[in-house]
Amino acid sequence: MTLMTMTMSAQTKKTCSDVFQIGSELKWEDAEPGVQRQVMGYDGQLMVVKVKFEKGAVGKAHSHYHTQATYVAKGKFEVTIGDKTQVLKEGDGFYVAPDTVHGVVCLEEGLLIDNFSPMRATFIGEK
Repeated sequence: MTLMTMTMSAQTKKTCSDVFQIGSELKWEDAEPGVQRQVMGYDGQLMVVKVKFEKGAVGKAHSHYHTQATYVAKGKFEVTIGDKTQVLKEGDGFYVAPDTVHGVVCLEEGLLIDNFSPMRATFIGEK
């Protein structure tokens, strides 16, 4: 294997998930108290992340340059995006434009499915 092949292989591994993601085989990472995330499929342009919340847990207000679209798969959340706040439940969703401050409070144990473009490199250990 040449140095170039090894470098390309390492780069591919960092910026692309396996073709299939088996939830029971993927690790959950602590994100904040009462919040865990599981990175699913991704490449340089897109990332899907499952985020579990205990009741009362807070996804603190933050912003990032990524576009985000989130689906509420379970539970109830108070979601604040910019100066707007809305209570969302299973089946609802929200959109966050790049660089917009947003956060959530989990009102009932829940699960969010976050979609980011481009991928959140820091979620897989890149800087």
